[in-house]
Amino acid sequence: MDTKLTAELRATHAGQIAEEILRKCVHCGFCTATCPTYQLLGDELDGPRGRIYLIKQVLEGKAVTEKTRTHLDRCLTCRSCETTCPSGVKYSHLLDVGRAVVEAKLPRRLADRETRALLRTVLPNPALFGPAIAVGRAVRPLLPTALADKLPPAQPAGAPWPKPAAHGRRMLALAGCVQPSLAPNINAATARVFDKLGIELFEEAKAGCCGAVRFHLNDHETAKNDMRRNIDAWWPHVEAGVEAIVATASGCGVQIRDYAHILADDTVYAEKAAKISALCRDPSEILAGEKAALLPLLARHTEKRGKLAFHSPCTLQHGLQIRGSIEVLLQAAGYELTPVADSHLCCGSAGTYSVLQPELANKLRTNKLAALNAGGPALAATANIGCLTHLQAGSTLPVRHWIELIDEATA
Repeated sequence: MDTKLTAELRATHAGQIAEEILRKCVHCGFCTATCPTYQLLGDELDGPRGRIYLIKQVLEGKAVTEKTRTHLDRCLTCRSCETTCPSGVKYSHLLDVGRAVVEAKLPRRLADRETRALLRTVLPNPALFGPAIAVGRAVRPLLPTALADKLPPAQPAGAPWPKPAAHGRRMLALAGCVQPSLAPNINAATARVFDKLGIELFEEAKAGCCGAVRFHLNDHETAKNDMRRNIDAWWPHVEAGVEAIVATASGCGVQIRDYAHILADDTVYAEKAAKISALCRDPSEILAGEKAALLPLLARHTEKRGKLAFHSPCTLQHGLQIRGSIEVLLQAAGYELTPVADSHLCCGSAGTYSVLQPELANKLRTNKLAALNAGGPALAATANIGCLTHLQAGSTLPVRHWIELIDEATA
């Protein structure tokens, strides 16, 4: 695709990235077939090809309009189009640049600014988010349905973390910002499974939000500070030889894998960010490499555990490009996996999307739950805290993180 980016933008690192991405796009349209919002709305501008054209116009100096922002805001950043694209277009990176330019040139209305400011302030801060969730649960019957829908029931902490053992292998775990309050058992379950495999998993208290919340709300500089803080917190462990940095929420995993890209022009942190990204692993990647030790543990219990529908988050299958490995482990644990139609499509959670675009998010959730329930499962599983809470809020079908099921199967 020919580009005529403004001279000002071409002189920036972001502009150079955008130009490179735009030149790869051949406007073939394959991406529209797998875009969730295009499937719902049928509007070319609500698909990747149309949004790329809108971003190109903005970067070439055309006037920014509310219409442009509306279509960019509706994007889930699910990256399904990246999986489909035959030209290898990094659409999500282009979208980050386009949204930032639109944000700078066209101020949002006051109510929208306040909502986004609240999300940027509360969600990445466990000291604020945890108490807010507790208060919300206490007064849930008094809340409007739309707000009460965002408050999942409290989950038990489950069994404790394993005691530190003299394992020869150590890995870091990202605690995350919302997961400890919403599902405190997930990291502990991961630690217990790893412990059985001779791996010590531990958290670094100085680390915090991965930066995804603020980054995708266009607060890029604060998000980069979140990333730098994590790098500083983890770096002593990296120098000490920690084997991996494990993100049990696939959304966080995608963001950490992107540290190298986002901080590539940071002269102080670029090299460290590249190392951190290279060390980041989803727990399924660790367990896939430990099958020889894990499968005998799962085989000790031969009982059938019933039907299960697995929802593969967009961040897992499109962002991290991990497909099929978790399903194999769940089957080995005794579950009968039911087929899920259109499994490549987003459930509508997408970070803060379900708050900012509730109508589209709820339609996508309805479609996803229909697909998950079609096989008559007694249980659903997923790999991302956002998907888990979003799906659970709309269904009586229990939704668990898959690593909790592996933990129970190896107990």
